[in-house]
Amino acid sequence: MKLTTLPCMLAMTMLCSTSAASEMVVIVSAKRPAMALSANQVTDIFLAQAERFPNGDNATPLDLALSSPLREQFYARVAAKSPVLLRAYWTKMVFTGRGLPPREMASSLAMRKLVAADPTMIGYIDSAVLDDSVQVVLTVAR
Repeated sequence: MKLTTLPCMLAMTMLCSTSAASEMVVIVSAKRPAMALSANQVTDIFLAQAERFPNGDNATPLDLALSSPLREQFYARVAAKSPVLLRAYWTKMVFTGRGLPPREMASSLAMRKLVAADPTMIGYIDSAVLDDSVQVVLTVAR
């Protein structure tokens, strides 16, 4: 191996390990009984198709701000919706009276704090801000 390729390989290894370490996770309060959700169950909750967790408890979804890249990634990966499709979806839901979009939070940290305090809430955050106040119910590949 050439000596000049070593720095490139090290840089790529660091990039790969950094992106792998930072995942997007769907969270609920640690006060809830342990559970896992499928991507379809999460989608149903976030798109107002389901108002409850599988065990029957109320589920209140929270979104990150519209300008958040994590929000765009979340809906693209979990619900297969682009920002344009999501906007059209919520316009129709609100107009027909079938649902309202989730309340928006300014950051992953703010979302984690609110979800931790309220067992009915569900949100998504960057795994870098995880702590033991919440539990992961779904890990989303970025």
